[in-house]
Amino acid sequence: MQISVKINGKTYNHDIEPRISLAQYLRETLYLTGTHIGCDTSGCGACTVHVDGAAAKACTLLAVQVDGCEIKTIEGMADGNEMHPIQEAFKDNHGLQCGFCTPGMVMTAADILKNNPNPSEEEIRHGLEGNFCRCTGYHNIVKSIQQAAEKINA
Repeated sequence: MQISVKINGKTYNHDIEPRISLAQYLRETLYLTGTHIGCDTSGCGACTVHVDGAAAKACTLLAVQVDGCEIKTIEGMADGNEMHPIQEAFKDNHGLQCGFCTPGMVMTAADILKNNPNPSEEEIRHGLEGNFCRCTGYHNIVKSIQQAAEKINA
C-alpha cells in the first residue's frame, strides 16, 4: 500500500505492508530509532510521537492510518544543534537515567505543555500516566517539565 507522510518536516512516500505499525515504519524503514518499542500495547509510552500535533502511541497505530498526516518524532524536537527547552530541562534536572523512556516522556511533555502551558505537579503526573519509567521515580521528570514550562513561557 502506498503512503505519503510528512515526518519532522520532510515528506516520505513508500510502498509498505498494510500490517506494519507506525513505530516499525519509523524505526525500520526510516531509521528514526528514537521512537522506542517497549511493550507493543501502548502501556509504556516509549513510542510516543505527535500525529497532526497530538501525542499518539506509534506502536498501536498502523503506518497506513497516518497516510497524509504530519508526524513529529523525538528527532524533530531539536532545532539543529540546539536542544528543545524540554530536552534541555530533562538534561538539567537529570530527568532520565537509562534513557529508554525519555523520548516518549519528552514527546508527552510537549503535548502536556501545548495543552496546558502552566500545569501543576498533579496535572503533570496525570498527563504522564500513559508513560512508564522503571528508573527515576518520576520526581526529576516532573521537575524537568516544570522547568521547561517556565522556559517556554518566559
